[in-house]
Amino acid sequence: MIITTCIRAPILTGRRADADRTPTGRPAGGPILLPPSLPSGPFVLSTSATSAPASLNWTDPARQALFTAWISSLSTRHALDLSQLRLASADASFRRYLRLPAGAGTAIVMDAPPPLEDVRPFVRVAALIQAAGLNVPRVLAADVTNGFLLLTDLGDQLYLHALTEGTPAQADQLMRQASAALVRFQSQVPGEQLPPFGPALLQAELDLFPTWCVQREFGLSWSAAQHSSWQALCDLLIQSAVAQPQLAVHADWMPRNLMVCEAAADTAHAARGGLGPQATCGPTLASPGILDFQDAVCGPITYDMASLLRDAFISWPEEQELDWAVRAWQAARAAALPVDADFGEHWRQLEWMGLQRHLKVMGIFCRLKHRDGKDRYATDLPRFMAYATKVAKRYRPLQPLLRLLEPLSGARVQDGYTF
Repeated sequence: MIITTCIRAPILTGRRADADRTPTGRPAGGPILLPPSLPSGPFVLSTSATSAPASLNWTDPARQALFTAWISSLSTRHALDLSQLRLASADASFRRYLRLPAGAGTAIVMDAPPPLEDVRPFVRVAALIQAAGLNVPRVLAADVTNGFLLLTDLGDQLYLHALTEGTPAQADQLMRQASAALVRFQSQVPGEQLPPFGPALLQAELDLFPTWCVQREFGLSWSAAQHSSWQALCDLLIQSAVAQPQLAVHADWMPRNLMVCEAAADTAHAARGGLGPQATCGPTLASPGILDFQDAVCGPITYDMASLLRDAFISWPEEQELDWAVRAWQAARAAALPVDADFGEHWRQLEWMGLQRHLKVMGIFCRLKHRDGKDRYATDLPRFMAYATKVAKRYRPLQPLLRLLEPLSGARVQDGYTF
């Protein structure tokens, strides 16, 4: 087990929006969903990705030439069928993903143009997670200078889709698997090799809420007293976060970034960098496959579990959240992870950490709408307002937030448990 104290390290890349996650229908008694609003995401072949390779949109001919030369140089070694190169997806960043046949399976190409994107954190963190025995896309080839990666393909079955379309028993199994993988991630990925998630970054994330959500989305201006109340709330959330044990944090451990995978069969071939019959599932590893880890940091121990339980695009009854949270807490204690010995305090830490994240995400979604012209993200604001209102109502020190949220959300409050 590896539990470490964060050391100062350079921030390699900015943290990305929680983006492009799509809920679908589900049988009664399952998660609470908002109407579908978003497309499929990373490593998932979209319904529109049926165009011929020549129709891939390259706005920069020079970059297209660089890519063509690079991918062509790999075609023989990895048995790539370049004639079947297709767009797989794009996300809220400047990255996009392409899919193509590779031997008996398929592979993914990440196209991440510098200086807008930097693939080095992805390569570095992928190696750390793979060394921990977890299932991530393997980097088969890399041109870090020009921002091209060839990756193994984890397939197209998102946890999000499986959770919303499966039975409650299937959802329970998947969430327990995700929690078990998180315990291994926290135990085995060395936090001291990741950038620190300290007070300055926590504050910068919180600042997105008044700037983009309050001012730009709702057109409101806070008084000096309201700004003071807001900063006091920020200080409480930041103090709670930095007081927790600091270890490896994925930063987006949610159903949108987890894949349902079966164990790979051809481990010898995979170990040599080849693509075996089931190469979509990473050598000998099953669910979950892990995506979007390039922004991993060394931060609060409750962050990733808060992300899993209170997701951007799928919600659960609180009794179900508590059941999974207690089981994960017990597993963490069994693995000697430094969670609080009092579950009530652990749950408070998790809820306060989740509130910091949800306020940040509301700001990000509004920024995507107003700065980047991506309106669809803001349609999920009501879910976050509900999360934030419930937590602020529960804890007396956070109740001043209700007065700030009321003009935005109508202060709809759900009943919930308290400790």
